[in-house]
Amino acid sequence: QVQLVESGGDSVQAGGSLRLSCAVSGSGFNFYAVGWYRQAPGKQREVVATITDRSSTNYATSVKGRFTISRDYTKNTVNLQMNSLKPEDTAVYYCNAVARSGIGVPYQNYWGQGTRVTVSS
Repeated sequence: QVQLVESGGDSVQAGGSLRLSCAVSGSGFNFYAVGWYRQAPGKQREVVATITDRSSTNYATSVKGRFTISRDYTKNTVNLQMNSLKPEDTAVYYCNAVARSGIGVPYQNYWGQGTRVTVSS
């Protein structure tokens, strides 16, 4: 089974930085992509950044130039470096993985439990 465990959420002032980390486990699974999503109060969950197995990255327009996603294969983590944080970045951040257990098996979405980021003005 795939397990995703986030850490690093905190409360910071606007302009500050945070680094989120997601420990990824899933022996025998093939991962197509991992990434970060967020959900602010009263809003739908939205994609923040993703990285594929070929290291292709994609960012939401609102975070481009401020956030950087990276994958550490030695530690089996996917990290999100967040700089120049704004109050509108306040949300619960979720780690996501698109993975399958074998060739011919459909890919599925897996989610972590979330980590809260609060940015005050």
